[in-house]
Amino acid sequence: MNNYPNFKNFDYTNMYDNSYNNPYDNMLYNMMNNESNNNLYDPYNGFIRGNLFKNLYDPYKKEEPYEIRPMNAQAELLTKIDALSFAMVDLNLLLDVRPDNREAINLYNKYKNEKEKLTKEYETKYGPITSDSDALNSFPWGWIDMPWPWDN
Repeated sequence: MNNYPNFKNFDYTNMYDNSYNNPYDNMLYNMMNNESNNNLYDPYNGFIRGNLFKNLYDPYKKEEPYEIRPMNAQAELLTKIDALSFAMVDLNLLLDVRPDNREAINLYNKYKNEKEKLTKEYETKYGPITSDSDALNSFPWGWIDMPWPWDN
């Protein structure tokens, strides 16, 4: 028998009430509310491990995760942006079940601001990363004429 709630009979009206007993949720709650960010990897280390949360990573860890070695400054900047994007997604997942976690919200916003800053730096130097980039607010539509992020 597993320890997860029976989702067929789960009362979603009390989803954010701390009274229901989900062991996974309690682990996240204890990790984020009773301890500091010492239980979180920095964005890069979370990115290469596939999990920002140290305690959740432990059961699946390999001896050494694959280190990303960018070949140039452009690839290094893109790796930093990717790592911050990953950290934001992981924190977003936590905030889906703990929307009142101020520490996670603050960390999410910090990573969001860092990512926006690095994205602007990247796009200034190398061109847009996505088709909704501010660098493409022109006529004619410039996305097709810009170098793709992997071209340089």
